[in-house]
Amino acid sequence: MDQTSLPTPSEATIAVPGAILAACLGRPALARGVVVFAHGSGSSRFSPRNRGVARRLEAAGFATVLADLLTPEEERADRVTGHLRFDIGFLAARLAAITGWTAEEPGLGDLPCGCFGASTGAGAALVAAAERPERIRAVVSRGGRPDLAGAALPRVVAPTLLIVGGRDVEVLALNRAAQGRMTCPTQLSIVPGATHLFEEPGALDEVARLACDWFARFLPAGRHGDRASP
Repeated sequence: MDQTSLPTPSEATIAVPGAILAACLGRPALARGVVVFAHGSGSSRFSPRNRGVARRLEAAGFATVLADLLTPEEERADRVTGHLRFDIGFLAARLAAITGWTAEEPGLGDLPCGCFGASTGAGAALVAAAERPERIRAVVSRGGRPDLAGAALPRVVAPTLLIVGGRDVEVLALNRAAQGRMTCPTQLSIVPGATHLFEEPGALDEVARLACDWFARFLPAGRHGDRASP
C-alpha cells in the first residue's frame, strides 16, 4: 500500500493504572495485526524515527500504537531526576497495560499484537513480553538495550528480532550477550555502516523492512489467542 493513501493517524488517550497516557493510533483498512511502540528515554510518541517505521508498518497492513509511557508531569520530573527513564519494571508495566488496552479496543482486540522497542524501550518491551505472553507475540528491537530486561530474558517466548547498527559497537556487544540468554527464537540483524540512531542514508528504511518482515512472519491473521509456530 502506498503511504500517501493511508488514513491519517489519530490522537487518543489510554487509561492505565495511575495515569492517562497520550497516544497516536494508525489504523489501516483490514489490519492484520497491531504493533505497540516502546520509546527510549527522552523520546515520545512524536519520535520521527519511530513514526517513520510506524507508517511503513501501516502500509504493510499493521495497526500501530505510539504511546507516551510517561505523563507530561512525569516527563518533567524525569528530566531533572532521571529516576524513571531506566526504571524498566515501571515502563514495562505501563507497556503491558497498553497492550491490554489494545485487547479491549474495538477493531484492535481481535488482532495479534507485537511490540517494537527502541533503545531502553526494548528492555521494557521484553519484560512486558515475558509478563504478557498471551498477548505479545513478537518483539522487534531497534538499537535496543535488551540487556536491561535482566532476569526476564530467559522467560520471553515471543520471537524476537534484534536490529543493531554495525557501527554501534557497544550496543552490538550488549545485544549479542542478551541474545545468548534468550531461549525463544531470536535473530540479530546488523545494518552495515549504521550508528545508534540509524541516521545514515537508507539505514532506517532497512530497519522498517526488517520489522515488517518479522511481524508479517510472526503476527499471522487470526484472533490474538492463536499462536504461530516459529
